[in-house]
Amino acid sequence: MADPKGFLTVQRELPKRRPVDVRIKSWSEVYEKFGEDRLEKQASRCMDCGIPFCHQGCPLGNLIPEWNDLVYRKDWAEAIERLHATNNFPEFTGRLCPAPCESACVLGINQDPVAIKRVEVEIIDRAWAEGWVRPRPPAVRTGRRVAVVGSGPAGLAAAQQLTRAGHEVKVYERADRVGGLLRYGIPEFKMEKRHLDRRIAQMRAEGTEFRTSVNVGADITADELREAHDAVVLAGGATVWRDLPVPGRDLKGVHQAMEYLPPANKAQEGDYEESPISAEGKHVVVIGGGDTGADCIGTAIRQGAASVTQLEIMPRPPESRPEGQPWPTYPMLFKVESAHEELAGMGGDRVYAVSTTEFVGDADGNVRALRLVEVGGPQTGFAPVEGTEREIPAELVTLAMGFLGPQKEGLLEQLGVDLDQRGNVVRDADYRTSADGVFAAGDMGRGQSLIVWAIAEGRAAAHGVDKYLRGETALPYPIPPTARPIA
Repeated sequence: MADPKGFLTVQRELPKRRPVDVRIKSWSEVYEKFGEDRLEKQASRCMDCGIPFCHQGCPLGNLIPEWNDLVYRKDWAEAIERLHATNNFPEFTGRLCPAPCESACVLGINQDPVAIKRVEVEIIDRAWAEGWVRPRPPAVRTGRRVAVVGSGPAGLAAAQQLTRAGHEVKVYERADRVGGLLRYGIPEFKMEKRHLDRRIAQMRAEGTEFRTSVNVGADITADELREAHDAVVLAGGATVWRDLPVPGRDLKGVHQAMEYLPPANKAQEGDYEESPISAEGKHVVVIGGGDTGADCIGTAIRQGAASVTQLEIMPRPPESRPEGQPWPTYPMLFKVESAHEELAGMGGDRVYAVSTTEFVGDADGNVRALRLVEVGGPQTGFAPVEGTEREIPAELVTLAMGFLGPQKEGLLEQLGVDLDQRGNVVRDADYRTSADGVFAAGDMGRGQSLIVWAIAEGRAAAHGVDKYLRGETALPYPIPPTARPIA
């Protein structure tokens, strides 16, 4: 513990977001630079607890007290070694993870928790800037071939671990670029794709091969895939979105979030001059109050929406930890993300405890309005409140209500793997499915979850694959497939 009084003398501080009126004019990340001296002070707040509950909050088991201490002591090179020991991609988690580690921080019992997420991202950004992140190709090749289906965080983590173990790894991605949701689901203002691109370059240099625009199960059958490889890792994610089957759903202008966000990201890649689904000059309604909904808000504002309204069927969550969600669990709190600040800045609204009853169209089949009603909480089955029906303008609607599980048609049907009651792929303790030599990691087996869980499962599945291929393994095993968040 470098500074035994750090948590008593230093207050929690985070970098400021650029002014709303400035940042909405570009797609760059929203945060200003955070000075090295200020970050070292934040690292000094870590209490070096006898039992670091942040480890329990983090599925990767990140060595948080260790790298906080190293940052405080200005040993940044060793800090990135300790961070990379458990996390392949801290530049992703440091930007995108909701930080369950901070909810489990012991200091957070009666003070603001340590700024763990900010320390993490500054360590990796410094490491890239200093040239400390280099390819780590294996010293010996095993001659075994592994296919990884899906290039999201779970697939990338599994692929990097297995490549470093000496296997010949080929990653299949049905989109035209590598990255999965990191590429086309996360907007540029949350994570600039240069962070993803340089990791992919590192993985290529280590020997991982990527094949894009290949839909496994269609372009390549499951039998062909298994015949060409000694093991297969399924990491295709939970891609079946939740729909809203109300009158008017088929009107033009009503889109799933994952129909709306990818072309906006493609425009940033230079594929389009502007997105073919644009919010410019339109009244936009985002249905869904989670992170994907916030991504739709920030995207619509940058596209020049006339107005934006976010709807959520659940009641507004509390601003402080409720009694039913005690420390160290991850509480469901009212959060103000950067997109919500931008929403408030344009006079938009976040409306809670409402349900959409109908989309209203014009004579040309375009959505022009949305009808909603206030509802009771989940204890009432979201029963409508009589007399609260109303109509709001809506010329572009995005449905950001989550995902129901993996796509069954194609690859999973061809493999014949067992599914659980939720429709996810069943795995054993080594992440093996019911099909011999086939493993599953991430949302495809876990259901819709967080990026940090995806990376942890990718690493753990790699452990299982390596053991299957060689009879033993030195790869780490972060979590069992049955683990659930402490929430």
